[in-house]
Amino acid sequence: MADAPVPAADSKIPHLRRVLSLWDLIIFGIMAVTPSAPVTVFGLVSVRARGHTVDTILFAMVAMVLTAISYGRMAALYPAAGSAYTYVGKALNPHLGFLAGWAMLLDYFTIPLFCVVYGSLIVQRMLPDVPYVIISAGFAGGITYLNARGIRATARTNDVLLAYMGVVLLAFIGLAIRYLLVHQGWGGLFSTTPFYDPQEFDLKAVIHATSFAALTYIGFDSVTTLAEDVHDPKRNVLLSLVTVCLFTGIFGGFLTYLGQRVWPDFRSFPDIATAFMDATRRVGGVWLFEAMVLLLAIANLGAGLTGQVGAARLLFGMGRDNVLPKRFFAHLSAKTNTPTFNIVLIGALTFAGSLGKRYDLIGELQNFGAFLGFMGVNIATIRQFYFLPQEGRHKSFWKDCLLPGLGFLICTIIWLGLGDLAKIVGGLWFVVGLVYSAVRTRGFRRAPVMIDFRES
Repeated sequence: MADAPVPAADSKIPHLRRVLSLWDLIIFGIMAVTPSAPVTVFGLVSVRARGHTVDTILFAMVAMVLTAISYGRMAALYPAAGSAYTYVGKALNPHLGFLAGWAMLLDYFTIPLFCVVYGSLIVQRMLPDVPYVIISAGFAGGITYLNARGIRATARTNDVLLAYMGVVLLAFIGLAIRYLLVHQGWGGLFSTTPFYDPQEFDLKAVIHATSFAALTYIGFDSVTTLAEDVHDPKRNVLLSLVTVCLFTGIFGGFLTYLGQRVWPDFRSFPDIATAFMDATRRVGGVWLFEAMVLLLAIANLGAGLTGQVGAARLLFGMGRDNVLPKRFFAHLSAKTNTPTFNIVLIGALTFAGSLGKRYDLIGELQNFGAFLGFMGVNIATIRQFYFLPQEGRHKSFWKDCLLPGLGFLICTIIWLGLGDLAKIVGGLWFVVGLVYSAVRTRGFRRAPVMIDFRES
């Protein structure tokens, strides 16, 4: 019997192969976050934190590392899910899980909007005579056109972009160190001022700025989507999540440290949205300035493409499941097999929203949804591992309660530091989701319709 052949039918059953290594997950996570992420927050955070940008990056890193531990532990239990809303739904309550998913939708829908606004502001620094509305229309229209035709960025394109990003950022680091040594000596390169300037430091301002600086880490949790494809997921998913957060915080903190030393007067930026480019021009001249602009323009175009099609496919999944009107949202183009109506709708809304140029509000709205999800995962981890019955292991207060509890606390502090307008807009979005869920579930008496994030 042991030598009996395997039935032919079994060979047709699809099985995921665990082919990814720990290093593969780390590279995937770094690409999802992108090493250039601190560049986009540098100017605004410098002004809000009164010159203490490094502190905001490091403070957010503590929250992200603790949350990454919770993500890794939950992913080991639910490797097929890989999503905050599933962890909350499984460990806490399905209705709370739906609300966590609803909060994540806000994050998804604001990604293309942020990319269009910031990408347009970047390009306008190189083409100051071109009106912003023309540039934003080109960004939003180009992204919509490419996605409607079914064109997606390839893994090779991402590899090339990551390599180019590394060259430009390493060039800045080398030239910034040279600039500081030449103009200020060792005292200019090594200073505690970016960490603590007694004349400017304000803890409340740093916490408020951290609520925007946390954008640097958005996307780290995408590693959990590969939990079914990696060797030893219980170990490697957790290690990769923590490594990605540590790398992002340390590398991003170093970039912003050099940026602050090169341009110490945060009140004198020509444009706070693109302040880091002025620091690159100071150390490397026009060529490094233009290389950084090109890097960020391409990065935002690529992220906008991915973000828009991800949001469009989420709407398609919700339409297919009758969460939204099926006739419109579940439509697929016969030629390209893409949800064309959704792509055009998101493109139009993105262009309209970009006219306000409020990349700061858009970034905080991303964090509004993301940090609600992070808080939910930390609470779910506490209940799953500390309060629910555990077979074959001893509960640990330090590991099962204190660590995720600290993650929840710090994430809550960062979330509370969001601007009032972001809280109002995000709160309205959350209330709409709450009312919608109450109606669909007959007052929470039925199981909620879960949002299928695998479509994204």
